[in-house]
Amino acid sequence: MSVAAVAADRSVCAPLPVLGRDVRVPLVTGGEVDYAALDYAASAPALQRVWDDVAAYAPYYGSVHRGAGYLSQLSTDLFENSRRTIAEFLGCRADDQVVFTRSTTDSLNLLAAALPQGTRVFVFETEHHASLLPWEQRADVAVTYLNAPRTPQQAVDTLEKALAEREPYGPALVCVTGASNVTGELWPVRELAAAAHAHGARIVLDAAQLVPHHPVDLAELDADWVAFSGHKLYAPFGAGVLAGRADWLQDAAPYLAGGGASRKVSRRTDGGVDIEWHTTAARHEAGSPNVIGAYAIASACQALTEAGFPALIAREQQLIDRLRAGLAEVPEVQVLSLFGADAARVGVLSFVVEGWNSSHFAAALSAEYGIGVRDGLFCAHPLVRTLLGTDPQDPGECGAPEAAPGERSLNAIRVSFGVGTPEEHVERFVTAVKELVAHGARWNYRTEDGRCVPDRA
Repeated sequence: MSVAAVAADRSVCAPLPVLGRDVRVPLVTGGEVDYAALDYAASAPALQRVWDDVAAYAPYYGSVHRGAGYLSQLSTDLFENSRRTIAEFLGCRADDQVVFTRSTTDSLNLLAAALPQGTRVFVFETEHHASLLPWEQRADVAVTYLNAPRTPQQAVDTLEKALAEREPYGPALVCVTGASNVTGELWPVRELAAAAHAHGARIVLDAAQLVPHHPVDLAELDADWVAFSGHKLYAPFGAGVLAGRADWLQDAAPYLAGGGASRKVSRRTDGGVDIEWHTTAARHEAGSPNVIGAYAIASACQALTEAGFPALIAREQQLIDRLRAGLAEVPEVQVLSLFGADAARVGVLSFVVEGWNSSHFAAALSAEYGIGVRDGLFCAHPLVRTLLGTDPQDPGECGAPEAAPGERSLNAIRVSFGVGTPEEHVERFVTAVKELVAHGARWNYRTEDGRCVPDRA
């Protein structure tokens, strides 16, 4: 079937409509085309359902908690019901807490701040910076970085060995991704959780790339915490979630000090103040909360649940198979992988093209085909550098990132999609890759502020 025929066939439309699905963008070669958003791993477009729910609530917006007015009471109910909806979506246990944050990064920094003194954190070098770096902010916390595994079993074995050798024996935390934001590969979370608990450690799951594509059940995975961002889950407005065990969160100082986190504040006779902090999730939610952000996440959770993950996963796998089959027909394309071609994965894939700098290639996809992808190191620098360690790249090409003295310039291209992606977008992407490799770009490009852009002079 031709790309035109695929585009005309309404049966291939995405199962959940998203905002921006009808946006037209100009091409440097002339004319316009429907924008193909294939950068879901950075920020997924909002579901139309989420946008409609938020719009319906907006006239009733009011400050939450302690407000006597009708709109404040309604907003408080909405906010706390959203917490319960998300807890159910994540399979939270009865005594787990759902804390609203700004993002996955914020969630993991919150947990880092709550770690008991002397905790040792174990984290693979393959993590996104959001889960690789927060632990370094604590001078009283030790971090062990684990080398990139090449199979899921090697990941489990590496963790087992590191935990068994840790000294002194004390509180420990394992941080692991559920799905790589670079390769899309699924990690053996349940097995890693079992290894952690067998050695007296806890585990936090970075589910930023997993939760939009697969169900995440804390109880089933036996994970202690899960962190994710609303903007990966088809919900705008800058909200995130940290959900899981309450004890370390209750024992830690509030992440932010202020109204909402405090239950009671009173003056002392010596002139100071005594503070009684909340022990619920409110302890770490000081200030006026992002009610709309929380509600948007809950709406997205409901939409995905109602659509049914089995059907969504099956359709996404068809898109993954089509994408990989199409790229396999281009010898110049090298797909990046830790676990090999047969590894289970979500709709995220990174690659390099022989003879092209990745920034140049991504710019041509955008300017000449109306396709939005991402290029670079994807906030996972150690992982991408490991995967690209032997890949030739020309540091002098358009948009090539600056390299340190003695290093080559390294970057890759990432394509990612989800429930709002029509099949036509994947077909157009595969066609564009083949044409660019076979015939080259049809336009001239130049570097501007470190980016490769069309030369319109």
